[in-house]
Amino acid sequence: MLILIRGLPGSGKSTLAKQLTRAHELLHLEADMYFTDENDENYQFDASKLGEAHLWCQKQTLKNLKQGNSVVVSNTFTQVWEIRPYQRMAKQCSVELYIYECEGQFANVHNVPLDKVEAMRKRWDVLPRDLKKRLKSIEY
Repeated sequence: MLILIRGLPGSGKSTLAKQLTRAHELLHLEADMYFTDENDENYQFDASKLGEAHLWCQKQTLKNLKQGNSVVVSNTFTQVWEIRPYQRMAKQCSVELYIYECEGQFANVHNVPLDKVEAMRKRWDVLPRDLKKRLKSIEY
């Protein structure tokens, strides 16, 4: 299966992904992992490499799905076009696609400035019908 978790920074995406990973033996991926060292200790965000980070995340997801692994991807996914490559991967690999939306308001661990979070909120896309049926609600 492929699970996508979408939400604004500080909404609980990574925490939920880690919980699902432990409960269902999933591989957890997110674009932010591209900016950490091999020990997942030092995070060095570089906005100029954001496109590379998302491409890396997509490639890792596809590689693992092709190897028969179930994957959970936690990214903001504010716009539908960001979800579509993963939807295609799920179809290509004949796996179920599920989407979770996090709406919590916790401290955002990557210190994303409030103006950036607000910009993301303003461009938030409601899921269209074909993706809405993939939406799973969760008490969080």
